[in-house]
Amino acid sequence: MAQILYLTHIQIDFGVLANLGAECEKANIKRPLIVTDQGVKAVGILHKALDALHGHHVIEQVAVFDQTPSNPTEAAVRAAVAVYHAHQCDGLIALGGGSSIDCAKGVAITATHEGPLKTYATIEGGSLKITSSVSPIIAVPTTAGTGSEVARGAIVIVDDGRKLGFHSWHLVPKAALLDPELTLGLPPALTAATGMDAIAHCMETFMAAPFNPPADGIALDGLTRGWAHIERATANGQDRDARLNMMSASMQGAMAFQKGLGCVHSLSHSLGGVNPRLHHGTLNAIFLPAVVRFNAEAESVQKERRMQRMAYAMGLGEVHHPIEAAEAIAQAITAMNARLGLPKGLDEMGVETAWFDQIIEGALADHCHKTNPRLATAQEYREMLQAAM
Repeated sequence: MAQILYLTHIQIDFGVLANLGAECEKANIKRPLIVTDQGVKAVGILHKALDALHGHHVIEQVAVFDQTPSNPTEAAVRAAVAVYHAHQCDGLIALGGGSSIDCAKGVAITATHEGPLKTYATIEGGSLKITSSVSPIIAVPTTAGTGSEVARGAIVIVDDGRKLGFHSWHLVPKAALLDPELTLGLPPALTAATGMDAIAHCMETFMAAPFNPPADGIALDGLTRGWAHIERATANGQDRDARLNMMSASMQGAMAFQKGLGCVHSLSHSLGGVNPRLHHGTLNAIFLPAVVRFNAEAESVQKERRMQRMAYAMGLGEVHHPIEAAEAIAQAITAMNARLGLPKGLDEMGVETAWFDQIIEGALADHCHKTNPRLATAQEYREMLQAAM
């Protein structure tokens, strides 16, 4: 049975950060904890958020946790929860990229539910254990990539080293303030990596087999916008039109991936657990060509002409055969990665073939594995890894 839910109140425009206090009022948050990181603090965005809250009549006090790591961990979640309880907070403002937003979702669970965080992981059967008692979240993204501000999921490295997904409709932020102004200073390398993350979301969820026409439409439009604007946003960080469209593509990818993702993400989640220093969006960009080629033979992909439709959205023209379309897409992605200055392959990122067994084991167990349009075997994952090297 298809389930189609769109829940978050979204504002997308330059300057919407000014409405942060009003959104707290709507969510009945009087003592928010801002979950962010040192980079966001260093460039002055935390100060802007505090200014937006200052003087608003419902805000009694504001606490800050600014130690979110580049890949959120259960240890960071616990540290933030300690601040949350110490200041008797009643809600969360997730301010930053996907790491800060996912960390805030981990706090929303841990601050209101008993037991270790892994209890609530999707692959541990924990989704149904996450209740409506979670702390309310308002999300303010400062990158255009993960789309976590409108998603029901979070990715956190738990204490045993696994990089696990946590999924519940209760985790969807109550509101998302998408202010492209906050992304104007994003460095080119991070713009490229997070932008390819958004494009990967749009492409992979469009290829996924579950029936969800609204998600397909949102994903395909997001791909069109992301592909057309990522080079401009990377080359000129002050290009306001490009920044707006990349922020929309990011949001659209996450709105659509309630439908499911696939092998790109099962591999990147697993590899990110093996080496947490590797950037998730960069890994997605590198895995995409091999997975697109693998998915071209899927029955649902061929039936719905998904490769041909993606090729057209990317400006590659009318391609009538799915295998030819997949090859054109894969080559276009490889060329785009090169133009954006991203690594040519996993080897350039320091990934070793000796890690393959561990990566494959994690990918087979990942929550994204089963929603790929073709169910990959261990050997097929190995071939994808080799192709991505």
